[in-house]
Amino acid sequence: MTRTDPVHQKPRTSSRRRGGFVPLVLAPLLLSWGSLGCGHSEREWQAQLGRYGDLGQQYQNQQAELERARAEVARLMGELQRQGLNLRSEQAKTGDLQQLLDEAKAQAALLERVKARFEALRDKLKELTELGLEVRIRHNKMVVSLPGDVLFAPGSAKLSRAGENVLSKVTKALLSDPALAERYYQVAGHTDNQPVVRTAEEFKDNWGLSLMRAREVLLFVTKVEAGRGLDIKRWSAAGYADTDPVAPNSTPEARRKNRRVELVVQPDVEEMLDLKSLVAE
Repeated sequence: MTRTDPVHQKPRTSSRRRGGFVPLVLAPLLLSWGSLGCGHSEREWQAQLGRYGDLGQQYQNQQAELERARAEVARLMGELQRQGLNLRSEQAKTGDLQQLLDEAKAQAALLERVKARFEALRDKLKELTELGLEVRIRHNKMVVSLPGDVLFAPGSAKLSRAGENVLSKVTKALLSDPALAERYYQVAGHTDNQPVVRTAEEFKDNWGLSLMRAREVLLFVTKVEAGRGLDIKRWSAAGYADTDPVAPNSTPEARRKNRRVELVVQPDVEEMLDLKSLVAE
């Protein structure tokens, strides 16, 4: 049988040697050997062997580099896992922040609604300010302040003619708007810090005087006249004596300001915010 010339054999992708296969990286060397044939010098043969040795060394270096790369990948994977835990923690924090942001937006929307209702209420009470009454925010509530010296004579809890005239206009203004008429109110009586003298037997002290004045105002505005009157179920009365002054009791003018009766508009649940932030002081 005729032997097949190695030069004409189909190149193989790998070649066996002792203990296993020659790496693919040595395939070009095998091709080179196949092309040598007889007649090449010993120097050329040694050169090819040296080239083989170099390629083998490169292969070993590449294997070592691969092992180092694998170790680095493992290290990075561990780091990524740790970072992954941190990222999940950060995502949780981000979720909390998003919730806070959503709540802040809801509060802002609520504040805008309350502000709109507050402005509407103040506009509705504008008629009272045109009567010379003062509409203000006190203790986070809207109040209509009526001067006590107009409503009552000094030391008295009996409404004056001028006081009845003012309260009639107030009642008419509140009844003219169903939204105002259906609100809840408290009539709050206030005095200055001067002790009662002439009426001490009747009222005992400023607590009694302030409470009785508040009661008289409440009964007047809820009194049914010609079938009209504010719903007494929505009204209450309280006396504060001189414990809640609007000015120092150091001058006659300041004490006059403290002698007052306030119609306190009771806030709805939504309105229990800081109304002072809605108006300029």
